[in-house]
Amino acid sequence: MRLALEKAAFVAAFFISSSALALDRAAVDKLAFGEGDERTEAIAALVAEGDPKALPFLKAVAEGEVQTSGKRVFIVRGEKAVDPFTGAEGKLPAEREDVVANNRLRAAIADALAALNLLSDNRAERLAAAKTLAGVADAALYPLVAKALAAEKDAEIRALLETTAAGMQLKAGTVEARIAAIRTLGRSSNPNSKTLLLELASDADPDIRREARMSLEAVEKRLAWGEWLGLAFAGISLGSILLLAALGLAITYGLMGVINMAHGELIMIGAYTTYVVQNAFRSWAFDWYLLAAIPASFIVSGLVGMALERSVIRWLYGRPLETLLATWGLSLVLIQSVRTIFGAQNVQVENPAFMSGGIQVLSNVVLPWSRIYIVFFVAGVLVGMWLLLSKTRLGLFIRGVTQNRAMASCVGVPTGRVDTWAFGLGSGIAGLAGCALSQLGNVGPDLGQGYIVDSFLVVVFGGVGQLAGTVYAALVLGFANKLLESWSGAVLAKIAVLIFIILFIQRRPQGLFALRGRVAD
Repeated sequence: MRLALEKAAFVAAFFISSSALALDRAAVDKLAFGEGDERTEAIAALVAEGDPKALPFLKAVAEGEVQTSGKRVFIVRGEKAVDPFTGAEGKLPAEREDVVANNRLRAAIADALAALNLLSDNRAERLAAAKTLAGVADAALYPLVAKALAAEKDAEIRALLETTAAGMQLKAGTVEARIAAIRTLGRSSNPNSKTLLLELASDADPDIRREARMSLEAVEKRLAWGEWLGLAFAGISLGSILLLAALGLAITYGLMGVINMAHGELIMIGAYTTYVVQNAFRSWAFDWYLLAAIPASFIVSGLVGMALERSVIRWLYGRPLETLLATWGLSLVLIQSVRTIFGAQNVQVENPAFMSGGIQVLSNVVLPWSRIYIVFFVAGVLVGMWLLLSKTRLGLFIRGVTQNRAMASCVGVPTGRVDTWAFGLGSGIAGLAGCALSQLGNVGPDLGQGYIVDSFLVVVFGGVGQLAGTVYAALVLGFANKLLESWSGAVLAKIAVLIFIILFIQRRPQGLFALRGRVAD
């Protein structure tokens, strides 16, 4: 007898819960037949209890798959009419009308669907839904958000939901509830919280105004830290790119005094080499193409640089004006050659999967994986360069020729061969710069033109022939550019940096770090 009673109670509870979660027929009718605000209110009513049946119905409305016939509402699935309440299938009526969803209704449905996903078992879906609702202040969705917040255990999602719930409560009936919501927003670091608090800073109620201004000040302080962190990373990122672009030029210009105006085109060749390797790997191992593109870009650009040195530049040593004009002419030849082979339009080099997306360290700061990997890549290239110059025979020869070419020649150093290998090394590093730049944007024939001037500025500012000076100069100019851009814009920042370097070189012609010892002019 007791078992039978327990079974009956269970069945009754099941039907009571099922009826509680059944679609609200009145809300469905309002959404299908109503107008204006009635339809938006109906959406909120459908999701208020978190009924899973509301999810497919609202998706069908957004996708234009809901129709009516008389007072009947149904979802069209192929040639069948599906009842949204029971799921039963039937024949499509001969006469029927579409339930049209305008842009406003679609936006409301998108928010409602995100709110329903807050109850998902999948953490990724709940996190995506919480981020989607972060800027939504529709108080009608508050009951579902509050329900999800009460059940949520994940700290990151809870923080987002608390801010969202507070934003929805800002228009609550009591002053106490509004103040509590304002204080919750004041503890967040979300830019949306700042927007909501700004609206309340001029509220008619003096208590609301005071709390809103105090919370706004707290949020702005946290956001300022995020902005500085983002600015610092942007400076490091730009500095690393400038360093990689200038590193090869520091070798050729420091060793041979050659003003190589084709250096930018060697960067461009490295980028196009990466594009070719990407296409070769596309059909079978796309995510690993960079493992082949890095050495390929170094070798191709290095060989082109060595060919230029042996055929043209070696005959112009000691004649800087002629070298400048000759290398400028070579740059035009290389640009036109690339246009002939690949076309004048930009080509796209796609990031591998592991370089997509980024790390969100704060609500207003996202560090892209592509730039993070490039920073580490530049650090690796720098370490390799240091090892080559300080630990190998070729490095010893390069340092000897840089400091005193005549004396190095007297003790048996083959200066002509060292010039060729050094020029090839510098050109290969330019190719690595092109490989890295291809991961940040499109690749075109004019890619190198944007970096040649900055590369020379880095080399001259750091000190000719000084690897450490090139590193410091690249980082300083990267930070200076980004800092000035945040204040005055990109164009004025470039002008200010150029003026600073001109004045600096007038006071200190040898740059940040001068060569020590006996150096032959």
